[in-house]
Amino acid sequence: MTRSDTNADGDSAALALRALAWTLSEEDRAQRLLALTGLTADHLRGALGEPATLAAILRFLEAHEPDLLACAEAIGSPPETLVMARRELET
Repeated sequence: MTRSDTNADGDSAALALRALAWTLSEEDRAQRLLALTGLTADHLRGALGEPATLAAILRFLEAHEPDLLACAEAIGSPPETLVMARRELET
């Protein structure tokens, strides 16, 4: 899979950052992200450029289908594209 196959922008990292912005837009969801991923706010800020951190954000959304679907709709990207982006970031 090439980067251009992943999303319209051709950038899995940018897609993950958009998903993160959506995730953080609601306090309860943001707190759940930190609790379930083991990330701290400081670590998250410092590791935003790391593929493993971005993949963890997408994996968090995948683990709760309603969030994955809501995020995909909000950012205008099919859920499958978020999953493909996570896979690419993990390689």
